[in-house]
Amino acid sequence: MDTIYGVFRQTADRYPDAPAVIEDGRTLTFSEFSGLVDRIAAGFPEDVRSVGIVMRHGAEMIASMLAVLKCGARYIPAEPTFPTGRIHIMMTEGQADFILTEPDFLPKLAGLPTRFLDDVLADADESREYKDVDPDSAAYVLYTSGTTGLPKGVCVRNRNVTHYVRAFENEFHPAPGDIMLQYSVCSFDIFVEEVYASLLNGAALAIPADQVKDDIQATMDFAEDHGVTMISGFPYLLAEINRLPSIPASVRLLISGGDVLRGIYVDNLLDKAEVYNTYGPSETTVCVAYYRCNGGYVLDDGTYPIGKPVKGVEIRIQDQEGNDLPVGETGEICIIGGGVSAGYIGDHEEENKAFVTLPDGTVMYRSGDLGYWLPDGNIAFLHRLDDQIMIYGKRVETAEVESRLCQCGNVRQAVVRALTDDDGLSYMAAYVVPEEPGIDFDEVKDELAENLVSFMIPEIFVEMDAIPLNANGKPDLKQLPVVKRTH
Repeated sequence: MDTIYGVFRQTADRYPDAPAVIEDGRTLTFSEFSGLVDRIAAGFPEDVRSVGIVMRHGAEMIASMLAVLKCGARYIPAEPTFPTGRIHIMMTEGQADFILTEPDFLPKLAGLPTRFLDDVLADADESREYKDVDPDSAAYVLYTSGTTGLPKGVCVRNRNVTHYVRAFENEFHPAPGDIMLQYSVCSFDIFVEEVYASLLNGAALAIPADQVKDDIQATMDFAEDHGVTMISGFPYLLAEINRLPSIPASVRLLISGGDVLRGIYVDNLLDKAEVYNTYGPSETTVCVAYYRCNGGYVLDDGTYPIGKPVKGVEIRIQDQEGNDLPVGETGEICIIGGGVSAGYIGDHEEENKAFVTLPDGTVMYRSGDLGYWLPDGNIAFLHRLDDQIMIYGKRVETAEVESRLCQCGNVRQAVVRALTDDDGLSYMAAYVVPEEPGIDFDEVKDELAENLVSFMIPEIFVEMDAIPLNANGKPDLKQLPVVKRTH
């Protein structure tokens, strides 16, 4: 059956004695890990539909996600470090029946239904039966930044993920003996790639402790100690690895995704491992294009192309009227294929218009990203059509930040502008007209932190007497002072 749990179970049955999850001082084989998944699933209510996951990274967290999927339900992942307000929005809109969590995180979840893993295991009914799961049923909801001032949840189906697992296998050939580093937070596509593209193909997942992830050398030492062969991350992770004198000899593959990859980020890595640049919105399930940097080239702006469509995906570059554009002409990147998700849950009618049903019944996702075909069949990525930007590899709608800022005390009016530093990296500046002069921006930041994760809080705040307007009465961004950030 083309479901995440179905493929996982087939893999576990095929490689029962192969390592599945590796932690410091602990390794679970596929047989042992599959048994943990089954015990957790047996403790869930038979009518469970949606489960929040707010847990530390480890075997139990991954097993809980697979257990939810075994029951035919969907999960909503959130890091324990997320702001309380944001977690509540996610779990409420996602209609979580309960949140699987740990005692340390209860203060973040006050007012929400919660369960502890030990209690779930104690309630396990090994005799329960499970209904067949529809491959088109929801697997998880990932929350991204939204234009309405609220985060929006992308609903990804089982079939979307198994499609991507096959596309990943077609390009990178993971198998027993391979070990993927689990480095990403749970709310980003890279996590999906780390977990499912490894486990469902028979490779192991190596999960370092949180304090290890805080230091790049400690992370590489962990990778060395545990024989990690594959690492997927944002360009900035690869840039950090690029500055090290060496990398673990076991690493054969380095994958960059989530933002533009610059040549200078990986120039010392090309002779040490295969290096790939990838591209894909959450709405189309992880990646839709791959580019092998070894033996490749950088564009005039210093970035790598995003490559060619992966297996099972078609990419079109179109103008605003929906016409396909020839080589060299800039247009919107539009995606068709097995990864196109079910769209956004909740009240996001306007945003769901990006999912276009074509005359033959297939659904195409208009990404809002600009790019163009290169003569060799690769694609060059340029930038967003709208005001969505990437901050440290994470997608941010400046409109959401602006909406939250305008709700803060002593803020009468505010505009958030995306800027680019000398290294080509994006950051945000907030221009604020206060109700009373002498606004305390530290207090404003504290208010924002109640609902926005840290990378969504502008780096620079500028107090203004008034926001300049253009002839249409809208904020004139070109008249706002450009404030450079310093590193």
